[in-house]
Amino acid sequence: MKKILILITLILVSLTGFKQSDNDEVIIPDEAIRFRVVAASNSEEDQQIKTQVKDALQVEIENVLSTSKDLNETRTILKNNINYFEDVVKRTLLTNKNMSDYKIHYGLNYFPKKEYKGVIYEEGYYESLVVTLGNGNGDNWWCVLFPPLCLLEAQETDTQDVEYKFFVQDLIDKYMKE
Repeated sequence: MKKILILITLILVSLTGFKQSDNDEVIIPDEAIRFRVVAASNSEEDQQIKTQVKDALQVEIENVLSTSKDLNETRTILKNNINYFEDVVKRTLLTNKNMSDYKIHYGLNYFPKKEYKGVIYEEGYYESLVVTLGNGNGDNWWCVLFPPLCLLEAQETDTQDVEYKFFVQDLIDKYMKE
């Protein structure tokens, strides 16, 4: 009986304590560093090139940031590797027989307001590494480099959804096994 009461209490706490309103806005903390790749246009070809550049850069950024332990070290590594990132973009474009112009900028860059998976990200200027292909008139892809959220996402192979575990759920599972 005691286990059932604990279980019911845990369920009620988890249901009431973790609800987020659909209108809540989540703001990425100031100490975050974003990564963005903007396509030249919304044509199928330009969107494919954007994805290829993003994929190539994501692998290389993961490699150079693998030893980074904090925000300042991440900043230093990114700044020190801008030329390397430019080479990766140039090589990716050449491999795909695409001669688009491109720009890479690390610093404060503008991000428009965006809703992603029900979360609203406010517009503003954010510390970021931005690659703009052509005139940058197409849709973009972005994620957070620090903390390394997009690098973790890139490592996922079977799904793009993240599995979240809650302490309460772990307790429920533990008591249900006994």
